[in-house]
Amino acid sequence: MHALEVHELYRFFHIGDDETAALRGVSFHLSAGEIVALVGPSGSGKSTLLACVTGLDEPDGGHVEVGGRRLTRRPETERTRIRAASFGIMLQSGNLFGHLTVEQNLRLQMQLARKPDETRIGVLLESVDLLHRAWAFPTELSGGEAARAGLAVALAADPPILVADEPTAEVDRDTEIRLIAHFEARRRGGLTTLIATHSKAVAFKADRIISLKDGRIDSE
Repeated sequence: MHALEVHELYRFFHIGDDETAALRGVSFHLSAGEIVALVGPSGSGKSTLLACVTGLDEPDGGHVEVGGRRLTRRPETERTRIRAASFGIMLQSGNLFGHLTVEQNLRLQMQLARKPDETRIGVLLESVDLLHRAWAFPTELSGGEAARAGLAVALAADPPILVADEPTAEVDRDTEIRLIAHFEARRRGGLTTLIATHSKAVAFKADRIISLKDGRIDSE
């Protein structure tokens, strides 16, 4: 059984009479302990795919299974429960609660997953070079700091599957190296990581690369 199975996903968006096919029959699987890089030009459907894979959005066709459990077209409460148990998610924005500090955001994520670990909070903040910003609120962070904090929150509970959208886009080379080390440590621990990225360094470390173009898998 695969950690994640994606079957023939379709997603359409409508603006007036115009229809855009964001996903056109995308299928793939992830195995435990894999790092998989999702690559492709802007507008190829990467972010839409990640949203459907994690149950944040419902596809118009096809379905997703996580650890053998159907995620797609389930009641929201059930999708939320499966998502909380299965995924750490970093999107391009909206990863932090605005009324909580960076440290409080990490602690909350651990509490939701029932995996409290005060020592891990400091380790994660240091790895994304935010130890000095632990008590800052999201509105006090720069764009790059907010992105790094969002990744730390996604990693907080050491989830079985990490899904990250451009996690190294706004970090310097040294921080990117530290983040890649996190992904590799997850691989050694048998945990799965799916990363949408334009980074050649991240793609080079991946076990597989899935190339998306115009909503379809171009190569794998």
